Amino acid sequence: MAKPLQYISQGLFYALFMGVIGYFSTLPEYTHLQPDETLIKLSFRHAGQHVGECRERTPEEIAKMPEYQRKGGTKVCPRGRADLVIELEMDGKQLLHEVLRPTGLSHSSNANIYRRIPVKAGIHTLKARMKDRPGDDFNYVSEETITLAPGRILVIDFKAATGGFIFRNKNTTTNIQPESNK
Repeated sequence: MAKPLQYISQGLFYALFMGVIGYFSTLPEYTHLQPDETLIKLSFRHAGQHVGECRERTPEEIAKMPEYQRKGGTKVCPRGRADLVIELEMDGKQLLHEVLRPTGLSHSSNANIYRRIPVKAGIHTLKARMKDRPGDDFNYVSEETITLAPGRILVIDFKAATGGFIFRNKNTTTNIQPESNK
């Protein structure tokens, strides 16, 4: 008699489990973005410039070094890198201002950023600026007028080798219409 009761209780448990899964697969409703919004994702990693200048070791410094360290050369450079200052503006209003510290024990590695910014869809002028060296002026500035379609994602990436910021629209290429790059 224990076997039929065990099968019935196991069947009830499975039915309850399937009901819970069925409920949470349809309700509560999740909306990724509002119908009139689009998403800007700012995501990249970059190493700032070195904080100090390299210098040559003096003959006295070289003489004090162990023999195995002398083969590394006579030049000594600081390991630390500058903080990254990143700003993002849309239509003249600031969306983001971040100061990123380089990672690593000596602050000598990349600084990383990943931000999601929901904004209203439409035609907007986006301006991205970054400073990766000591001083007050931004050494990377990019400005574009872009049509952002509702429900789409604009990804802003950074590649120093290609000149700076890259604006890409995810899942489509027809919604981005750059007019200028300053």
